[in-house]
Amino acid sequence: MAYFVLARKYRPRNFAQMVGQEHVVQALSNALQQQRLHHAYLFTGTRGIGKTTVSRILAKSLNCTGPDGMGGITAEPCGVCQACTEIDADRFIDYIELDAASNRGIDEVRDMIERAAYKPGVGRFKVFMIDEAHQLTKEAFNALLKTLEEPPDYLKFVLATTDPDKMLPTVLSRCLQFNLRPMAPATVRDHLKQVLTAEDVPFDEPALALLARAARGSMRDGLSLTDQAIAYGGGALSQDVVRQMLGSVDRGHTLALVQALAQQDGAAVLAVVDGLRGLGLSAAATLDELSLLLQQMAVEQVVPGALDTDDLDTADARTAAPLLAADETQLLYSMALQGREELNLVSDEYAGLAMVLLRFLAFSPQGQLRGAAASAVRETRAAPLRAPSPPALSVAPAARRAAAPMPAALSQAHETDAAVERLMAAEPPAVQAPSAAHQPAPQRAPVPAPRSATRSAPTPEPAPTTLVIAATSPPPPLDTAAIDPVLGDRWNTLVKQLSEQGSVTALVRELAHQAGLQSVDDLASPQRWMLLVAREPLRNPLLADKLAAALTTQLGFAVTLDLQAGWPQDSPSLRDAAERQRRQTAAEDCIEHDPVVLELLQQFKGSRIVPGSIKPV
Repeated sequence: MAYFVLARKYRPRNFAQMVGQEHVVQALSNALQQQRLHHAYLFTGTRGIGKTTVSRILAKSLNCTGPDGMGGITAEPCGVCQACTEIDADRFIDYIELDAASNRGIDEVRDMIERAAYKPGVGRFKVFMIDEAHQLTKEAFNALLKTLEEPPDYLKFVLATTDPDKMLPTVLSRCLQFNLRPMAPATVRDHLKQVLTAEDVPFDEPALALLARAARGSMRDGLSLTDQAIAYGGGALSQDVVRQMLGSVDRGHTLALVQALAQQDGAAVLAVVDGLRGLGLSAAATLDELSLLLQQMAVEQVVPGALDTDDLDTADARTAAPLLAADETQLLYSMALQGREELNLVSDEYAGLAMVLLRFLAFSPQGQLRGAAASAVRETRAAPLRAPSPPALSVAPAARRAAAPMPAALSQAHETDAAVERLMAAEPPAVQAPSAAHQPAPQRAPVPAPRSATRSAPTPEPAPTTLVIAATSPPPPLDTAAIDPVLGDRWNTLVKQLSEQGSVTALVRELAHQAGLQSVDDLASPQRWMLLVAREPLRNPLLADKLAAALTTQLGFAVTLDLQAGWPQDSPSLRDAAERQRRQTAAEDCIEHDPVVLELLQQFKGSRIVPGSIKPV
């Protein structure tokens, strides 16, 4: 027996089986029941949403004679009479389908008009269906106009198109128009579940969600993808199989990107992009998944609890929603959509993906702060080269305390800003700074006079320039003298074990790395562990519950977590940062004292070691 693909096998045979087009079904059903029939119908909408199917059901409703052969026009065709069975089998002589994509000229339309002059052979009405009607030529449309406006009583026209804007207004005005809508992913998912249950094909819910999303509102595409997934998975549907077939990106990757962007961690962003390249995952699919995550985050931010609880990705979106401000979510969403189009303009799609993500870092409030701080540093460092007497750079604590109110952009950047932190840490010899109320404006050093004017009066030296930089709550470095080695070592070891085992991922892993263990109440049941966490988005009850569950599994006894606000003196992330700094310092010391390097510096006068170019191996 020949195999019928799912899209054909489960094609609706009546209005009751139509899915997702209730507005069209109701209008046509009422018109058929009341015998208020139009002579020309126009169905519009994207591919695979039921335009041709509605046309065939309408033709059956007009020509159905009922099981006993005595029926009339009905909104519920019987499906067993000659007209119903032959229309379903595409061999009813009074139902003619014309594909305008390949039959678009005036000759084909004239032939159809000649056939329209003859009454139906076996049916009640002769129905002409023109698919992709917008592809007819202007001459063909003009030849059809007269018949389309005043057809014989036994003739009905049905036109279908995916692009009604390309049709002549004179044709649109002669048709009763119905717009079929793209179907929601939930609608496609529920229908696929019914089909797979009827086909006795095993499946899991995440696989159906991926297929429904990939269908993009087209039920036919959803069924075709399901057919392909069944063949690809050997008769069963699982999330991994469907994801691999579609080339879609796991939500964990986009969560990691949002987390890195929220923390202004450009290195982490590039690491995720490199990971996507290594896995062979599409950059375009990454932006698609990122856009979906951001859309769900925006809904959760504006209307908490409004997300579909049946969607398995809802929990991740709710967890990630606090990481970005509402305006930052909208900005990143717009950049992701725009970047999706820009990927076609570059030869390396992963480099294009990195640029789209780094663009957000440049335009976010923290990125603008970093750019402003870097500009101030460059200008201040360049001043000694232009001035006869080098101005002094002072970032004195007293000046910081007496500074004017903080700018709005700076007050928003209360999280860690690496550039500002480095400036705060590297203080040159102090110069007494004037009070904030009498702070002089920075002065540019005068340009040296040309040689022909060297005998003129010397230019007075400018007053020393003072740069005042304000920052709020910078994270302290690892203070080895203030930490509790017992609690610190215990927490650091546990976090490393959980991370290596994969027991904690994404935001839960970040919470574990950023937190510092302050106390353990052994007498409580279950044990109560108090963690100090600086970043507010990480002090999330859902994240705390997931981390507590992982700790309970790892330790073998129940643990509850109490998250308190504050900068920890010791945490796994601070220890990692201290270790990276130690290795960096050792690498720089090794290069700076290397005999070969010293010989090269002496041999080539003016050569230097480029700052930041030394990386530990």
